[in-house]
Amino acid sequence: MNRKNIIFYCSDQQRADTCGCYGQPLNVTPNLDRLAGEGVRFANAFSPQPVCGPCRAMFQTGRYPTETGCFRNNIMLPSGIKTLGNYMEEAGYETAYVGKWHLASEGEPDKPPVIDHTVIAVPLELRGGYTGYWRTADVLEFTSHGYDGYVFDENNRKVAFTGYRADCINDMALEFLEKWDRSRPFFLTISQIEPHHQNDRGHYEGPEGSRERFRDFILPGDLEALGGNASGEYPDYLGQCASLDENVGRLIAKLKEMGIYEETVIIYASDHGSHFRTRNRDAHLNGSDDYKRTGHDSALKVPLIISGGPYCGGKVVEDLVSTESIPKTILALAGVNVGDAMIGENLADVVYEKNPDRENQVFAQISESRVGRCIRTPDYLYAVYAPGKDGYRYAASDCYADDYLYDMRKDPFQLHNVVNDSTYMEIKGKLRLRLLDWIEQAEGFRPIIADEGK
Repeated sequence: MNRKNIIFYCSDQQRADTCGCYGQPLNVTPNLDRLAGEGVRFANAFSPQPVCGPCRAMFQTGRYPTETGCFRNNIMLPSGIKTLGNYMEEAGYETAYVGKWHLASEGEPDKPPVIDHTVIAVPLELRGGYTGYWRTADVLEFTSHGYDGYVFDENNRKVAFTGYRADCINDMALEFLEKWDRSRPFFLTISQIEPHHQNDRGHYEGPEGSRERFRDFILPGDLEALGGNASGEYPDYLGQCASLDENVGRLIAKLKEMGIYEETVIIYASDHGSHFRTRNRDAHLNGSDDYKRTGHDSALKVPLIISGGPYCGGKVVEDLVSTESIPKTILALAGVNVGDAMIGENLADVVYEKNPDRENQVFAQISESRVGRCIRTPDYLYAVYAPGKDGYRYAASDCYADDYLYDMRKDPFQLHNVVNDSTYMEIKGKLRLRLLDWIEQAEGFRPIIADEGK
Protein backbone atom coordinates (compact mmCIF):
# COMPACT_ATOMS: atom_id res chain seq x y z
CA MET A 1 0.00 0.00 0.00
CA ASN A 2 1.39 3.39 -1.02
CA ARG A 3 0.32 5.44 1.96
CA LYS A 4 0.05 9.19 1.64
CA ASN A 5 1.66 11.78 3.86
CA ILE A 6 -1.06 13.56 5.83
CA ILE A 7 -1.22 17.17 7.01
CA PHE A 8 -3.94 18.36 9.36
CA TYR A 9 -3.99 22.16 9.21
CA CYS A 10 -6.21 23.38 12.05
CA SER A 11 -7.18 27.01 12.56
CA ASP A 12 -8.85 28.34 15.71
CA GLN A 13 -12.20 30.16 15.80
CA GLN A 14 -12.57 30.52 12.01
CA ARG A 15 -16.02 30.88 10.50
CA ALA A 16 -16.64 29.10 7.21
CA ASP A 17 -17.76 32.34 5.57
CA THR A 18 -14.27 33.82 5.87
CA CYS A 19 -13.31 31.74 2.80
CA GLY A 20 -14.09 32.68 -0.77
CA CYS A 21 -15.25 29.16 -1.56
CA TYR A 22 -17.81 29.55 1.27
CA GLY A 23 -19.09 32.92 0.06
CA GLN A 24 -16.61 35.51 1.34
CA PRO A 25 -16.76 38.36 -1.21
CA LEU A 26 -13.24 39.71 -0.55
CA ASN A 27 -10.09 38.00 -1.77
CA VAL A 28 -9.12 36.48 1.58
CA THR A 29 -8.37 32.82 0.81
CA PRO A 30 -7.17 32.27 -2.78
CA ASN A 31 -4.95 29.32 -1.82
CA LEU A 32 -7.70 27.51 0.08
CA ASP A 33 -10.10 28.23 -2.75
CA ARG A 34 -7.68 26.59 -5.21
CA LEU A 35 -7.19 23.67 -2.82
CA ALA A 36 -10.95 23.19 -2.68
CA GLY A 37 -11.02 23.30 -6.49
CA GLU A 38 -8.55 20.41 -6.59
CA GLY A 39 -9.98 18.38 -3.73
CA VAL A 40 -13.28 18.22 -1.85
CA ARG A 41 -15.09 21.02 -0.07
CA PHE A 42 -17.62 20.09 2.58
CA ALA A 43 -20.14 22.89 2.24
CA ASN A 44 -21.87 22.15 5.55
CA ALA A 45 -19.27 21.12 8.12
CA PHE A 46 -20.00 21.67 11.82
CA SER A 47 -17.98 21.50 15.01
CA PRO A 48 -19.26 19.03 17.61
CA GLN A 49 -18.04 21.20 20.51
CA PRO A 50 -17.45 24.98 20.20
CA VAL A 51 -14.79 25.28 22.92
CA CYS A 52 -11.07 24.93 22.19
CA GLY A 53 -9.98 22.29 24.70
CA PRO A 54 -12.95 19.92 24.38
CA CYS A 55 -12.90 20.03 20.59
CA ARG A 56 -9.16 19.38 20.48
CA ALA A 57 -9.56 16.50 22.92
CA MET A 58 -12.07 15.07 20.46
CA PHE A 59 -9.65 15.54 17.56
CA GLN A 60 -7.03 13.54 19.48
CA THR A 61 -9.23 10.76 20.87
CA GLY A 62 -12.17 10.40 18.50
CA ARG A 63 -14.43 10.40 21.56
CA TYR A 64 -16.96 12.87 22.90
CA PRO A 65 -15.78 15.18 25.69
CA THR A 66 -18.40 13.69 28.01
CA GLU A 67 -16.61 10.35 27.64
CA THR A 68 -13.04 11.61 28.09
CA GLY A 69 -13.99 14.10 30.81
CA CYS A 70 -12.54 17.01 28.81
CA PHE A 71 -15.85 18.84 28.61
CA ARG A 72 -14.43 22.33 29.27
CA ASN A 73 -11.09 24.13 29.05
CA ASN A 74 -8.46 23.51 31.73
CA ILE A 75 -9.03 19.75 31.86
CA MET A 76 -6.04 17.63 30.95
CA LEU A 77 -6.29 14.83 28.40
CA PRO A 78 -6.48 11.73 30.62
CA SER A 79 -3.86 9.02 30.44
CA GLY A 80 -4.80 5.56 29.28
CA ILE A 81 -6.82 6.71 26.25
CA LYS A 82 -5.47 5.62 22.91
CA THR A 83 -5.00 8.70 20.77
CA LEU A 84 -4.65 9.62 17.15
CA GLY A 85 -0.91 10.06 17.77
CA ASN A 86 -0.66 6.55 19.20
CA TYR A 87 -2.46 5.02 16.25
CA MET A 88 -0.44 6.93 13.66
CA GLU A 89 2.90 6.01 15.18
CA GLU A 90 1.81 2.37 15.45
CA ALA A 91 0.93 2.54 11.76
CA GLY A 92 4.50 3.53 10.97
CA TYR A 93 4.03 7.25 10.47
CA GLU A 94 6.57 9.83 11.55
CA THR A 95 4.62 12.38 13.59
CA ALA A 96 5.12 16.10 14.01
CA TYR A 97 3.03 18.66 15.88
CA VAL A 98 3.45 22.45 15.84
CA GLY A 99 1.44 25.24 17.43
CA LYS A 100 -1.28 25.11 20.06
CA TRP A 101 -1.85 21.95 22.14
CA HIS A 102 -4.27 23.04 24.92
CA LEU A 103 -4.59 19.57 26.47
CA ALA A 104 -1.95 19.55 29.22
CA SER A 105 -3.19 22.05 31.80
CA GLU A 106 -5.43 21.32 34.76
CA GLY A 107 -7.37 23.81 36.85
CA GLU A 108 -10.63 25.08 38.20
CA PRO A 109 -12.82 27.38 36.12
CA ASP A 110 -11.71 31.02 36.09
CA LYS A 111 -8.52 30.19 38.04
CA PRO A 112 -4.91 29.78 36.89
CA PRO A 113 -4.11 26.21 35.88
CA VAL A 114 -2.36 23.99 38.40
CA ILE A 115 0.30 23.21 35.80
CA ASP A 116 1.36 26.42 34.10
CA HIS A 117 2.61 25.43 30.68
CA THR A 118 3.20 29.05 29.77
CA VAL A 119 6.56 28.65 31.52
CA ILE A 120 6.90 24.86 31.64
CA ALA A 121 7.11 22.67 28.56
CA VAL A 122 4.57 19.90 27.98
CA PRO A 123 6.29 16.68 29.13
CA LEU A 124 6.40 13.69 26.80
CA GLU A 125 3.74 11.80 28.74
CA LEU A 126 1.24 14.63 28.20
CA ARG A 127 1.75 14.94 24.43
CA GLY A 128 -1.00 12.56 23.42
CA GLY A 129 1.28 9.91 21.95
CA TYR A 130 3.31 12.22 19.70
CA THR A 131 7.01 11.40 20.07
CA GLY A 132 8.40 13.14 16.99
CA TYR A 133 9.07 16.75 16.03
CA TRP A 134 7.39 19.05 18.56
CA ARG A 135 7.20 22.86 18.53
CA THR A 136 4.29 23.59 20.81
CA ALA A 137 2.88 25.71 23.61
CA ASP A 138 0.04 24.27 25.63
CA VAL A 139 -1.88 27.55 25.53
CA LEU A 140 -0.27 29.47 22.69
CA GLU A 141 -2.22 32.67 23.33
CA PHE A 142 -0.50 32.86 26.74
CA THR A 143 3.03 32.50 25.34
CA SER A 144 2.65 34.83 22.37
CA HIS A 145 0.75 37.68 20.79
CA GLY A 146 -0.02 38.43 17.17
CA TYR A 147 3.65 39.19 16.84
CA ASP A 148 6.47 37.40 18.71
CA GLY A 149 6.43 34.71 21.38
CA TYR A 150 7.75 31.26 22.13
CA VAL A 151 6.97 27.55 22.07
CA PHE A 152 8.86 24.49 23.36
CA ASP A 153 10.63 21.75 21.43
CA GLU A 154 10.67 17.97 21.93
CA ASN A 155 13.57 18.38 24.40
CA ASN A 156 11.59 20.89 26.51
CA ARG A 157 13.73 23.80 25.39
CA LYS A 158 12.13 27.19 24.81
CA VAL A 159 12.06 28.22 21.14
CA ALA A 160 11.51 31.96 20.74
CA PHE A 161 10.16 33.43 17.52
CA THR A 162 10.04 36.95 16.11
CA GLY A 163 7.51 38.01 13.53
CA TYR A 164 3.84 37.42 12.85
CA ARG A 165 2.80 34.36 14.85
CA ALA A 166 1.01 32.45 12.09
CA ASP A 167 4.05 32.84 9.83
CA CYS A 168 6.40 31.60 12.53
CA ILE A 169 4.30 28.54 13.37
CA ASN A 170 4.15 27.74 9.67
CA ASP A 171 7.94 28.14 9.44
CA MET A 172 8.31 25.44 12.08
CA ALA A 173 6.21 23.09 9.95
CA LEU A 174 8.46 23.82 6.99
CA GLU A 175 11.47 23.10 9.19
CA PHE A 176 10.04 19.68 9.95
CA LEU A 177 9.67 18.97 6.24
CA GLU A 178 13.32 19.87 5.74
CA LYS A 179 14.30 17.37 8.47
CA TRP A 180 11.98 14.55 7.36
CA ASP A 181 14.12 11.61 6.22
CA ARG A 182 11.59 10.14 3.74
CA SER A 183 12.02 6.63 5.11
CA ARG A 184 8.35 6.55 6.15
CA PRO A 185 5.26 8.70 5.58
CA PHE A 186 4.63 11.61 7.90
CA PHE A 187 1.62 12.91 9.79
CA LEU A 188 2.01 16.62 10.49
CA THR A 189 -0.42 18.70 12.54
CA ILE A 190 -0.19 22.47 12.19
CA SER A 191 -2.32 23.87 15.00
CA GLN A 192 -2.57 27.61 14.44
CA ILE A 193 -4.24 29.89 16.94
CA GLU A 194 -5.30 32.43 14.33
CA PRO A 195 -7.95 33.78 13.92
CA HIS A 196 -8.64 33.49 17.68
CA HIS A 197 -8.80 36.80 19.54
CA GLN A 198 -5.86 37.66 21.79
CA ASN A 199 -7.21 36.95 25.28
CA ASP A 200 -5.18 39.44 27.30
CA ARG A 201 -5.85 42.27 24.84
CA GLY A 202 -9.46 41.53 23.89
CA HIS A 203 -8.67 42.03 20.22
CA TYR A 204 -8.27 40.12 16.98
CA GLU A 205 -4.65 40.79 15.98
CA GLY A 206 -4.26 40.67 12.23
CA PRO A 207 -0.97 41.40 10.47
CA GLU A 208 -0.03 45.04 10.16
CA GLY A 209 -2.09 46.65 7.43
CA SER A 210 -5.13 44.39 7.88
CA ARG A 211 -7.49 47.25 8.68
CA GLU A 212 -6.57 49.04 5.45
CA ARG A 213 -6.45 45.87 3.36
CA PHE A 214 -9.94 44.75 4.42
CA ARG A 215 -11.61 48.08 5.13
CA ASP A 216 -14.27 47.34 2.50
CA PHE A 217 -15.53 44.29 4.39
CA ILE A 218 -19.12 43.14 4.24
CA LEU A 219 -20.40 41.62 7.47
CA PRO A 220 -22.22 38.28 7.32
CA GLY A 221 -25.97 38.63 7.82
CA ASP A 222 -26.05 37.49 11.44
CA LEU A 223 -23.31 39.91 12.51
CA GLU A 224 -24.85 42.79 10.56
CA ALA A 225 -28.18 42.22 12.29
CA LEU A 226 -27.01 41.43 15.83
CA GLY A 227 -24.15 43.86 16.36
CA GLY A 228 -21.60 42.57 18.82
CA ASN A 229 -18.07 43.85 18.16
CA ALA A 230 -17.65 42.64 14.58
CA SER A 231 -17.79 46.10 12.99
CA GLY A 232 -14.57 47.01 14.78
CA GLU A 233 -12.82 43.64 14.77
CA TYR A 234 -13.72 42.08 11.41
CA PRO A 235 -10.90 43.60 9.30
CA ASP A 236 -8.26 42.20 11.65
CA TYR A 237 -10.13 38.91 11.78
CA LEU A 238 -10.04 38.69 7.99
CA GLY A 239 -6.38 39.67 8.10
CA GLN A 240 -5.68 36.69 10.33
CA CYS A 241 -7.56 34.39 7.96
CA ALA A 242 -5.65 35.80 5.00
CA SER A 243 -2.39 35.14 6.82
CA LEU A 244 -3.39 31.50 7.36
CA ASP A 245 -4.22 31.24 3.68
CA GLU A 246 -0.86 32.69 2.65
CA ASN A 247 0.85 30.16 4.88
CA VAL A 248 -1.12 27.31 3.36
CA GLY A 249 0.18 28.59 0.04
CA ARG A 250 3.76 28.55 1.34
CA LEU A 251 3.26 25.01 2.63
CA ILE A 252 1.93 23.81 -0.73
CA ALA A 253 4.85 25.48 -2.51
CA LYS A 254 7.26 23.61 -0.23
CA LEU A 255 5.55 20.28 -0.88
CA LYS A 256 5.81 20.91 -4.62
CA GLU A 257 9.45 21.95 -4.33
CA MET A 258 10.17 18.67 -2.52
CA GLY A 259 8.25 16.69 -5.13
CA ILE A 260 5.78 15.27 -2.61
CA TYR A 261 2.65 17.34 -3.18
CA GLU A 262 0.96 14.52 -5.09
CA GLU A 263 1.86 12.14 -2.27
CA THR A 264 0.29 14.27 0.44
CA VAL A 265 -3.27 14.74 1.68
CA ILE A 266 -4.07 18.13 3.23
CA ILE A 267 -7.00 18.48 5.62
CA TYR A 268 -7.94 22.07 6.50
CA ALA A 269 -10.50 22.76 9.23
CA SER A 270 -11.16 24.87 12.30
CA ASP A 271 -12.14 23.82 15.80
CA HIS A 272 -15.13 26.21 15.83
CA GLY A 273 -16.26 29.62 14.61
CA SER A 274 -16.97 33.01 16.20
CA HIS A 275 -20.21 34.87 16.86
CA PHE A 276 -18.43 38.12 17.83
CA ARG A 277 -20.27 38.60 21.13
CA THR A 278 -23.72 38.37 19.60
CA ARG A 279 -25.04 35.26 21.35
CA ASN A 280 -25.13 33.92 24.93
CA ARG A 281 -26.31 37.19 26.45
CA ASP A 282 -28.63 35.31 28.79
CA ALA A 283 -26.27 32.45 29.57
CA HIS A 284 -23.75 31.82 32.35
CA LEU A 285 -21.15 33.74 30.37
CA ASN A 286 -21.98 37.37 29.79
CA GLY A 287 -22.52 37.82 26.07
CA SER A 288 -20.11 40.75 26.03
CA ASP A 289 -17.22 38.38 26.81
CA ASP A 290 -18.00 35.40 24.62
CA TYR A 291 -17.24 34.44 21.03
CA LYS A 292 -18.31 30.77 20.83
CA ARG A 293 -20.00 28.34 23.28
CA THR A 294 -23.30 28.19 21.42
CA GLY A 295 -25.02 25.95 18.89
CA HIS A 296 -25.61 28.70 16.35
CA ASP A 297 -23.99 28.35 12.93
CA SER A 298 -21.75 31.32 13.71
CA ALA A 299 -19.96 29.14 16.28
CA LEU A 300 -20.40 25.68 14.77
CA LYS A 301 -20.11 26.05 10.99
CA VAL A 302 -16.47 25.80 9.93
CA PRO A 303 -14.43 25.36 6.77
CA LEU A 304 -13.51 21.77 5.92
CA ILE A 305 -11.44 21.13 2.80
CA ILE A 306 -9.60 17.90 2.03
CA SER A 307 -7.31 17.56 -0.97
CA GLY A 308 -5.22 14.61 -2.09
CA GLY A 309 -5.62 10.88 -2.42
CA PRO A 310 -9.32 10.00 -2.78
CA TYR A 311 -10.30 13.63 -2.18
CA CYS A 312 -9.99 15.00 -5.67
CA GLY A 313 -11.83 16.54 -8.60
CA GLY A 314 -13.18 19.75 -7.09
CA LYS A 315 -16.19 17.98 -5.57
CA VAL A 316 -18.59 19.81 -3.27
CA VAL A 317 -20.39 17.75 -0.60
CA GLU A 318 -23.65 19.40 0.44
CA ASP A 319 -24.57 16.83 3.11
CA LEU A 320 -24.05 17.92 6.70
CA VAL A 321 -20.89 16.49 8.30
CA SER A 322 -19.27 16.84 11.70
CA THR A 323 -15.59 17.50 12.24
CA GLU A 324 -15.79 14.80 14.91
CA SER A 325 -15.04 12.56 11.90
CA ILE A 326 -11.57 14.01 11.29
CA PRO A 327 -9.57 11.51 13.41
CA LYS A 328 -11.33 8.49 11.92
CA THR A 329 -10.83 9.97 8.44
CA ILE A 330 -7.11 10.53 9.06
CA LEU A 331 -6.69 6.95 10.25
CA ALA A 332 -8.57 5.60 7.23
CA LEU A 333 -6.08 7.46 5.00
CA ALA A 334 -3.31 5.74 6.94
CA GLY A 335 -4.89 2.34 6.35
CA VAL A 336 -6.18 1.98 9.92
CA ASN A 337 -9.80 0.94 10.50
CA VAL A 338 -10.72 1.79 14.09
CA GLY A 339 -14.35 0.72 13.75
CA ASP A 340 -16.39 1.75 16.78
CA ALA A 341 -13.32 2.77 18.79
CA MET A 342 -13.93 6.29 17.50
CA ILE A 343 -17.04 8.31 16.81
CA GLY A 344 -17.87 9.81 13.44
CA GLU A 345 -17.38 8.38 9.97
CA ASN A 346 -14.77 8.06 7.28
CA LEU A 347 -15.53 11.17 5.24
CA ALA A 348 -14.49 9.40 2.04
CA ASP A 349 -17.63 7.30 2.49
CA VAL A 350 -19.68 10.50 2.45
CA VAL A 351 -17.90 11.82 -0.64
CA TYR A 352 -18.56 8.59 -2.56
CA GLU A 353 -22.06 8.06 -1.09
CA LYS A 354 -21.32 4.60 0.27
CA ASN A 355 -24.06 4.69 2.90
CA PRO A 356 -27.51 5.14 1.32
CA ASP A 357 -29.12 5.13 4.79
CA ARG A 358 -26.94 7.91 6.19
CA GLU A 359 -28.89 10.46 8.24
CA ASN A 360 -28.21 13.99 7.08
CA GLN A 361 -27.83 15.66 10.48
CA VAL A 362 -25.17 16.54 13.07
CA PHE A 363 -25.03 16.76 16.85
CA ALA A 364 -23.09 19.04 19.20
CA GLN A 365 -22.42 19.31 22.91
CA ILE A 366 -22.20 22.83 24.38
CA SER A 367 -20.32 23.60 27.59
CA GLU A 368 -19.18 26.51 29.78
CA SER A 369 -21.94 28.94 28.74
CA ARG A 370 -24.51 26.26 29.58
CA VAL A 371 -24.94 22.51 29.66
CA GLY A 372 -26.44 22.32 26.20
CA ARG A 373 -27.07 19.99 23.30
CA CYS A 374 -28.22 20.67 19.77
CA ILE A 375 -29.11 18.97 16.52
CA ARG A 376 -28.70 20.54 13.08
CA THR A 377 -30.52 19.31 9.99
CA PRO A 378 -30.59 20.95 6.54
CA ASP A 379 -33.76 22.82 7.51
CA TYR A 380 -33.61 23.32 11.28
CA LEU A 381 -31.43 23.98 14.31
CA TYR A 382 -32.87 22.81 17.62
CA ALA A 383 -31.10 23.24 20.96
CA VAL A 384 -31.78 22.51 24.62
CA TYR A 385 -30.11 23.56 27.87
CA ALA A 386 -30.06 22.29 31.45
CA PRO A 387 -31.77 24.80 33.79
CA GLY A 388 -29.73 25.56 36.89
CA LYS A 389 -26.65 23.66 35.70
CA ASP A 390 -23.37 25.55 35.54
CA GLY A 391 -21.70 24.67 32.25
CA TYR A 392 -18.28 24.93 33.87
CA ARG A 393 -19.16 22.43 36.60
CA TYR A 394 -21.39 19.88 34.89
CA ALA A 395 -20.67 17.89 31.75
CA ALA A 396 -24.22 16.61 31.23
CA SER A 397 -27.71 16.58 32.68
CA ASP A 398 -30.62 14.19 33.07
CA CYS A 399 -33.08 16.99 32.35
CA TYR A 400 -33.12 19.68 29.67
CA ALA A 401 -35.47 22.41 28.49
CA ASP A 402 -35.98 24.10 25.14
CA ASP A 403 -33.37 26.72 24.27
CA TYR A 404 -33.93 27.70 20.61
CA LEU A 405 -35.31 26.50 17.30
CA TYR A 406 -34.60 28.12 13.93
CA ASP A 407 -36.22 27.47 10.59
CA MET A 408 -33.28 27.70 8.19
CA ARG A 409 -35.54 27.85 5.14
CA LYS A 410 -37.03 31.16 6.29
CA ASP A 411 -34.31 32.37 8.64
CA PRO A 412 -30.83 31.47 7.35
CA PHE A 413 -29.07 33.84 9.79
CA GLN A 414 -30.89 32.37 12.82
CA LEU A 415 -32.43 35.62 14.02
CA HIS A 416 -35.94 34.47 14.99
CA ASN A 417 -36.27 31.84 17.71
CA VAL A 418 -39.49 29.90 17.10
CA VAL A 419 -39.02 27.35 19.88
CA ASN A 420 -42.29 28.40 21.53
CA ASP A 421 -44.20 29.06 18.29
CA SER A 422 -47.24 26.77 18.20
CA THR A 423 -46.94 26.29 14.45
CA TYR A 424 -43.63 24.46 15.01
CA MET A 425 -44.76 22.10 17.76
CA GLU A 426 -44.88 19.02 15.53
CA ILE A 427 -41.49 19.76 13.99
CA LYS A 428 -40.00 20.42 17.43
CA GLY A 429 -41.37 17.12 18.68
CA LYS A 430 -39.64 15.22 15.89
CA LEU A 431 -36.37 17.08 16.40
CA ARG A 432 -36.58 16.37 20.14
CA LEU A 433 -36.75 12.65 19.52
CA ARG A 434 -33.78 12.81 17.15
CA LEU A 435 -31.79 14.84 19.66
CA LEU A 436 -32.62 12.42 22.47
CA ASP A 437 -31.44 9.56 20.27
CA TRP A 438 -28.14 11.40 19.70
CA ILE A 439 -27.65 12.06 23.41
CA GLU A 440 -28.39 8.45 24.31
CA GLN A 441 -25.98 7.18 21.66
CA ALA A 442 -23.22 9.63 22.62
CA GLU A 443 -23.59 9.67 26.39
CA GLY A 444 -25.13 6.32 27.31
CA PHE A 445 -28.39 7.50 28.85
CA ARG A 446 -31.60 9.13 27.73
CA PRO A 447 -32.51 12.36 29.54
CA ILE A 448 -35.87 14.07 29.53
CA ILE A 449 -36.66 17.41 27.87
CA ALA A 450 -39.19 19.43 29.85
CA ASP A 451 -41.97 21.27 28.07
CA GLU A 452 -41.62 24.62 29.79
CA GLY A 453 -39.92 27.43 27.87
CA LYS A 454 -36.96 29.41 29.12
